[in-house]
Amino acid sequence: MQPEGALDIVFFVIGGLGLFLFGMKVMSEGLRGVAGDRLRRVLKVMTRNVVLAVLAGSGVTCLIQSSSATTVMVVGFVNAGLMQLSQAIGVVIGANIGTTMTAWLVSGMGVLKITNYALPAIGVGLAMNMAGKGCWKHWGSVLLGFGLLFFGLSLMKDAFEPLRQSEQARQLIVRLARNPLSGVLIGTLFTMMVQSSSATIAIVQVMALQGILSFPQALPLILGDNIGTTITAQIASVGTSVNAKRAARAHLLFNLFGVAVVLPFVWAGAYARFIEFLIPGGIEPSNVMLHVAVSHSVFNVANALIFMPLVGVLAAVVRRLAPGEPGIVNVEPEYLEEHLLNTPSIALEQARLEVVRMIKLAASSVADASAAFFQRDSKRLRLVGQKEEAIDNLQNKITQYLIRISRHDLSPGESKALPVLLHSVNDIERIGDHAVNLAEVAQRCIDDALPFTDTAIGELEQMQAEVSRMFETVIRALAESDMEIAKEVFKSEDALNDMERRFRESHIRRLAQDVCNFSSGLAFVDCVYNYEKIGDHLLNAAQAVLGDFQWGEKVRADTQAQPQG
Repeated sequence: MQPEGALDIVFFVIGGLGLFLFGMKVMSEGLRGVAGDRLRRVLKVMTRNVVLAVLAGSGVTCLIQSSSATTVMVVGFVNAGLMQLSQAIGVVIGANIGTTMTAWLVSGMGVLKITNYALPAIGVGLAMNMAGKGCWKHWGSVLLGFGLLFFGLSLMKDAFEPLRQSEQARQLIVRLARNPLSGVLIGTLFTMMVQSSSATIAIVQVMALQGILSFPQALPLILGDNIGTTITAQIASVGTSVNAKRAARAHLLFNLFGVAVVLPFVWAGAYARFIEFLIPGGIEPSNVMLHVAVSHSVFNVANALIFMPLVGVLAAVVRRLAPGEPGIVNVEPEYLEEHLLNTPSIALEQARLEVVRMIKLAASSVADASAAFFQRDSKRLRLVGQKEEAIDNLQNKITQYLIRISRHDLSPGESKALPVLLHSVNDIERIGDHAVNLAEVAQRCIDDALPFTDTAIGELEQMQAEVSRMFETVIRALAESDMEIAKEVFKSEDALNDMERRFRESHIRRLAQDVCNFSSGLAFVDCVYNYEKIGDHLLNAAQAVLGDFQWGEKVRADTQAQPQG
């Protein structure tokens, strides 16, 4: 099937491009489904140094066939505090290399006639996707996406066939090719519009195959493609933390610098001659797509080799371009040193520091949720979920660390201190859950503009203030292992329980007098419940410092029996 007029050519190109992009999406999702969460674990684990980060970014992008997906994932990791800025830059550099795999795949179209198998791949892939389960269903998506991708390429190839014979089209391209800057601009704008560097490279390869573009004319478009592909990360960074924005800016600077370095060589024709030198034989229709793929890969590999030693410099530059506090929470432990495990006394002290950091995170999470409620400011809620993730992760890491300490010979004092930290960690994790509950209540009140009486607000402020005092006391008790300070928590807990009882009664009176909105009343009760439960878990942490959870009532009685003065 061949297009007969100008309108047919436009329809073929639009339809072919749509099928190509949809095929890429389906294939990428299928590959991610096959790999599962292993891709995320690879990115988080293999980023200890720049070389590993580049390899991880390249490998993951090769697998999922989308540098945009990798860079968006990286921006998300940085925003969540799972990855440092320097690690993210390394992964982004690797993603630029990995995305060139698509061009190599497409280059097989001219050599192996892969498009002949596009329709069977669509049929078989769809059948596997619909009838298969688990891994087979995902592999069906991969095959379906593969078929759609190459069927789209076939349509675009047919669309460009008449242009090869058009003298007007040739003259237009010759005029544009006189200035490589215009080629860079066109490649940039087109890639920004379709948000797929693979689509731009594929179109360039098809136009080169049809003889519409010469290989030297294709090179500026390839350079522009590398700039345009950064738009996806820029979009993904909107509304994220400062560090996430810095990761996106690093992607843009990395590619801009590479284009600035290579463009003079492209302009002089040296880059085209170098690629021709790498591939035996002259440029022919059968291998011109391979030349495009090689030039794309060489550019990104060379750019990566230049920037790998300069990751620190690039990070410093983007910090200046995106100033401000990072605004993220480091979810990984800061004090749990592995090499200290053979010295249990020091390792326990490190674990104590991490537990104190954990409870401070919980306290700030509760404070953020409370401030969002009282001030009706949803921006204060942004970090609550991130802090909850950090608290959950710290619970797991601290528990594992303490279990490893317990396998050593411990002194009586160390044996007594270890369960204190173990139990405290669990209660702090539950406090983080209640902070999230408070955040959800705050968001609901903000979204629905729920009204509250001054009395209700005042009662909740009293509870929040008492909870804050309890946090301060428990933090001091844990940090100093001070039993006397821990005993002070019982007074706050009694006060909090008394508030809960009195405030519930006053709430019922307001409902009876019809001065309280029903939905607002539900939110009020939720807040009272969560503040009281936070107090319970803080009391448990204080009892842990006192040394025996079974003696809680005895300690309370002893504390209350002390003469007041």
